[in-house]
Formats: sequence, C-alpha cells, structure tokens
Amino acid sequence: MFSGQTVIVTGAGRGIGASAALQFAQQGANVVVNDLDAAATEETVHAITAGGGHAIALAGNVTEPDFSTHLMKTAVDTFGQLNILVNNAGYTWDGMSHKMSDEQWQAIIDVHLTAPFRMIRAAAPYLRAAASAELESGASPSNRCIVNVSSTSGLHGNIGQVNYAAGKMGIVGLTKTIAKEWGRLGIRCNAVAFGFIDTRLTRPQETQEEAIEIDGHEVPLGIPAKVRALLDKDIQLRIPLGRPATIEEAAAGIVLISSPLASYITGHVLEVTGGMGI
Repeated sequence: MFSGQTVIVTGAGRGIGASAALQFAQQGANVVVNDLDAAATEETVHAITAGGGHAIALAGNVTEPDFSTHLMKTAVDTFGQLNILVNNAGYTWDGMSHKMSDEQWQAIIDVHLTAPFRMIRAAAPYLRAAASAELESGASPSNRCIVNVSSTSGLHGNIGQVNYAAGKMGIVGLTKTIAKEWGRLGIRCNAVAFGFIDTRLTRPQETQEEAIEIDGHEVPLGIPAKVRALLDKDIQLRIPLGRPATIEEAAAGIVLISSPLASYITGHVLEVTGGMGI
C-alpha cells in the first residue's frame, strides 16, 4: 500500500508511534523514526529492519526550532522523497488550571502545537514542489499527506489538562487550515483524535517506574491510580466497545487515514474512541 513511499513518524520510540512506524513498514514504506529517547528510536528501527523493512533512526527533540528542518532533509537525502508526515510526538504534564505555571503551560503547547507547525512548514518545500511538478506534467498525484495526532481532551476538554486540551484543539485548527491551503496540490491533511488508549500516558502513575525529563523537570508518566480506577469503573457506560484500545488499534487509525484509500478525505478529524462520546 505504501511501497516506495517515505514516512516520518515523530514520537515513534514507543507506544502508538512505534506501532504506526511498524505498520507503515509492513506495508512497504521507508520509515524515518524519530523520538526524544535515542535508545527507543533504535529499538523501533531494529524491529522494522528485523522484519525486512526499511527504516532509519533520527533521535531529537521536536521542540528545538531547527530540528524540523534537519529531520526533513535527512528523510529526503536518505530515501529521495517525502510522502507522509505523522506528527505524533508528545506527553502530558497535568495540573489544575489555577495551579498551572507558565512553564508547564508553554511546554505542552510547544510539543503539541508549535512543533507540528514547524514540522509542516519544514516539509512544505518537499511536499509542495513534488506535487506541483506532477500537476504541471499532467501525472496523477502521488499519495502525500500529513496526519496530526489530537485527542478527545482537545475536542471536549478534560479536568487537569487545560494545557494539553488547548494544544490538542489547536492542532485541529492547524489541520483544517493546511487542508484548505494545500488541497489544490492534492496534499491531504487530517487529524486523528484518540480516546482511551492503553499507553504509558494512561496507565496508573504508581505502577510505572519511568518518568521523562523535560528541561530539568521530572514529569511522571500516567495518571493517578484513583483516577484510573474511576475510568475503569464505568468503562462499559462510556465506551460502547467496553474497553480501552490497544496501541496497535490506535496506530491503525493513523495508517488508515494516510493510505491511498483515503485519497478524498482531508480536513477530517478521525475519532478513534471505541464509540466514546457518540
């Protein structure tokens, strides 16, 4: 389905991003794997190449202003073209609105909104020039698209996540704007909004030994055990399918909306929620 195409997936060291990278590779794509964690980035690449796929690792922080340019150039220099950009990198740093610091707010806005904007801007010369050349030659447009990861927290808000909700709703506006600006070139831009997915960000904090370090701050992963217990308690009422999604199911939403089968879908927010919120 993606044979010969080049895909960049940010935040692909673990979880949904890693699974998406693997699924793209299994469908024939050349994958550029990015993550803040260099070791995890290499692990994903090893999993891809061990299965006969093609991938390279490029660890780095997506919030650094010049990193997006470096990432795009590396992808094109290695594989000759760029077809799909998946803006998946992110984390949560929760807190009630009246207690949240400026630093806490800005860190989450930077990773979930500013970084994807910079990635798209850096990808523009490669995606737009190739698309324009095809149009001028009369050739059928190749599959080119951007997928931005959003969340039901962005669509509906969520207690303790004012920064995350703002970033994830902002990415919806960014998605729809790019869809309108780049659509005439045949370049699609969609978002995938995840609901309750079983990842490190939704598991109980107390059961995890890991944390991530952001600018000298140790940010715990997951949610408090009491909150997770409440989510599990009424899961049958909130989610028609009655369970959280696996990371593979979540990643499949990204791959689905990126595929040529979605060639006439742009500016859309695909909710991968098991029916939650309908």
